[in-house]
Amino acid sequence: MANHVLSLEIPTVSNPCVFKIVDTSVYSALVGVHNPRLEIVVPGFTNVAELSFVPESSPTLTACDLNIQLENCDSSFVNLPDGIYGVKYIVDPECKVYVSYNHLRITCALNKYEKILCNIDAGGCDPPVEVKNKLKELHLIKMYLEAAKAKVETCHENQAGMTLFNYAVKLLDKLDCKHC
Repeated sequence: MANHVLSLEIPTVSNPCVFKIVDTSVYSALVGVHNPRLEIVVPGFTNVAELSFVPESSPTLTACDLNIQLENCDSSFVNLPDGIYGVKYIVDPECKVYVSYNHLRITCALNKYEKILCNIDAGGCDPPVEVKNKLKELHLIKMYLEAAKAKVETCHENQAGMTLFNYAVKLLDKLDCKHC
């Protein structure tokens, strides 16, 4: 029996105001695609943003597309929050052919991580002990972020993933604090 193999990739992007989706599906010529659409739930929101979708495309979505920004959509773009996004891709009107994902967005956390890296004074030689310790701590934080993504996206353990993510952000905030 012929069928589609639906697949979406949701890459981590560094732009905090966009959400990127890439269709990596394999479509069968023997099975129709009717009214393809995405349903996306943004963390902290309960409403579902329903968007028409062009198969084999890779849309770049903003807060306006996801219905969390309602004004100035042509001139300014608000940052999208980090957290778990529910994404469902449907290719038939009866919702019998679909794929769904939980995606842990960590863009803002990674931007903070990289900002801290930019402020580290590490030259082309062996750095002082305090710099080495800060680099080790940053590496550990990056591993917490990667573990959080794995917990949510691969293991389907949303609560465990968010616990790790929140802990990593707390550690980043502590490292970034200038007047603590």
